[in-house]
Amino acid sequence: MAGGAPTHTLDLMDATTTELSTAQEFRDAMACIPMAVHVVATDGPSGRSGLTASAVASVTDTPPTLLVCVNHSSRSNAILKGNGVLTVNALRADQHTLAERFAGRAGGKDGDRFSEGGWTVLATGAPVLASGLCTFDCRIVEMVEVGTHTVMFAEVVAIRRGSPADGLVYKDRRYGVAPHQPE
Repeated sequence: MAGGAPTHTLDLMDATTTELSTAQEFRDAMACIPMAVHVVATDGPSGRSGLTASAVASVTDTPPTLLVCVNHSSRSNAILKGNGVLTVNALRADQHTLAERFAGRAGGKDGDRFSEGGWTVLATGAPVLASGLCTFDCRIVEMVEVGTHTVMFAEVVAIRRGSPADGLVYKDRRYGVAPHQPE
């Protein structure tokens, strides 16, 4: 098809189909999907905290709302709930060490995690990564407990867009690059 989207032929013989029987099989399948990497951060009466998250999605643009999934075992879960505000900071491809730091794999306790990256605030007072791709500053408007996670619905009250750059993604349990596509 000239000028249109590229077409591809899918060879179904290459696909593997299994019935879901374990949580590990689900996690292994999810690892096949490239996910944008974010630092979710909060500050307020319950303290300052942050974590690396890929389970973030747009819900609606009216009102602008995101969902953020946070494991119950994360120390940040209770702090986010107590503060009622959060930022979703999309990371640039060159910020994988920051992602590791907020995932707890590169040392540092919660307060120490913010010692790198350059942080500021917008409307809610939650930490904003000054060098990220973009930040959504949000108020948590609803929370739903599902299995091992809290799904937080967060209404966006302010947005900060950084300079265009390649984005950081996570696929096959390692970091990769989502190339910037100039307009």
